Amino acid sequence: MPGLYAEVRDADQIWRGASGFADVRTGRPVRPDMRQRVGSITKTFTAAAVMQQVEQGRIQLDAPIGGHLPQLVPGERGRKITVRMLLNNTSGIPDYIPYAFPSLQAFPSLPDVSPKSLDDNRFRQFRPAELIEMGLAAPPAGEPGATPGVYSNTNYLLLGQLLEQVTGSPAEEYITHNVIERAGLRHTGFPTGPRIEGPHSRMYEAFYGLIDPPRDYSVYNMSWTGTGAALISTMEDLNRFYGKLLDGTIVNRSSLAQMQRTVPVRALDGSMITYGLGLHKVDTGCGTFWGHDGTVWGAGTISLTRTDGKRQMSVAVNLQRWNKPDSSGKPQPHPIDYALKALYRQATCGNGSAQAENALQVPGGVRPVAGVPHAR
Repeated sequence: MPGLYAEVRDADQIWRGASGFADVRTGRPVRPDMRQRVGSITKTFTAAAVMQQVEQGRIQLDAPIGGHLPQLVPGERGRKITVRMLLNNTSGIPDYIPYAFPSLQAFPSLPDVSPKSLDDNRFRQFRPAELIEMGLAAPPAGEPGATPGVYSNTNYLLLGQLLEQVTGSPAEEYITHNVIERAGLRHTGFPTGPRIEGPHSRMYEAFYGLIDPPRDYSVYNMSWTGTGAALISTMEDLNRFYGKLLDGTIVNRSSLAQMQRTVPVRALDGSMITYGLGLHKVDTGCGTFWGHDGTVWGAGTISLTRTDGKRQMSVAVNLQRWNKPDSSGKPQPHPIDYALKALYRQATCGNGSAQAENALQVPGGVRPVAGVPHAR
């Protein structure tokens, strides 16, 4: 692992740490305050923005999405799929990413997968409607409303289009003014180009050993993921955001209760997660935590906050998909996985937390074992 940086909070006590390199060529060190592409942590921001519109009566959670976006989700699908189903990934709409990145479609047969699409799309400008169409054209992942749901980035691009339709503003602009600024975040925002502004690390993608040595993908056009996973933030800002969300600052208590109504969802790596409306629920031996994880090319992030808001953890790493596959194509455990597990355990539960070791089931992206080639 080239570099890792984190912030952990326990009530009024704050610990920030960093180890390793932001640039393996120059030896520039990582710092705790660096900005990071946080991937699908973006989904919590998008979900909070939708819930604000629910509070204002402009969106109804159980209304069909076709009533708002008939051109994007027409016909029977539009009548059956509700806003809630998009938020909790029970819509049955599959993920578009294998179709936007065609050389990844062979996953999990990793020997047949190529990283070519990563380079082909580095500067490509995608339109949300174009990506949504790819997801809707693919074979359904399940029936609308059925559980377990199937995690899909297509759902959150549709929610971005819904926000634009009901607010009259681009979704990224609405989220910035009504979620990011309301939470008082100073270093969080959607990118305006392929580069990250401000101090940041390079982002190294290994793609299960197919890219050796790992290649830097910190410069990338994030239109391929938009309101699903494009945000840039810091570990301090993420802890502040989830703290403000859980204390009722960003959405009201009724909305938060809706966000914490969970269903089983199958993640993109095949594992089962407990998912609400843009929130993961993570049970440990020292309490229940809420948050999200995120993965983009070369960067992994996780942010968890205990229900009472007093214990928080946000961790960033600058290498992804370090697990090499066995002969069947299944990514194998790596010492990094166990080191991260120990870090997460201590960060969430503190020293002397052996009782939490087996209970801590952290969602994908940077968890042990990390192993999904798509945005989370």
